[in-house]
Amino acid sequence: MALDFDFEDYFPSMMQRLGAEGFIMELCNGFRLLMDGEKGLITFESLKRNSILLGLQDLRDEELVWMLMEGDLDGDGAINQMEFCILMFRLSPGMKVGPKQWMDYEFDVNNEM
Repeated sequence: MALDFDFEDYFPSMMQRLGAEGFIMELCNGFRLLMDGEKGLITFESLKRNSILLGLQDLRDEELVWMLMEGDLDGDGAINQMEFCILMFRLSPGMKVGPKQWMDYEFDVNNEM
C-alpha cells in the first residue's frame, strides 16, 4: 500500500529548540500517549485504540501489526519505551546523522521525567 503524502521531519528542529533532555522528555510523552497504561508497553490494542491521535484511524490491523514489528526489538510483541525511542530515531531521516551533542548525551529513558 503506497501512501501519498508529504513528510516533514520535525525532529532535528525539535532537538535544536528543546535540547537533548527536553527532546527525550517529548519522546517519552509520545510513548506514554500510545502505551497501554497497565502494561507500560505499546501493544497492538493500545496502538489501535490510540491510532486516531496520530491520524491513522484508517489503518488496517495488518498495518498496525507491521508498525509494532518494526519497533519490537526483543520479540515480545510490544514496544517498550527504549524500543520506541530507537524506532523514532530510525524513522527520522534528519536524526540519522543527528547532532554530535545528541550522540554524546547520556540519558535514561526509564527514568520518570
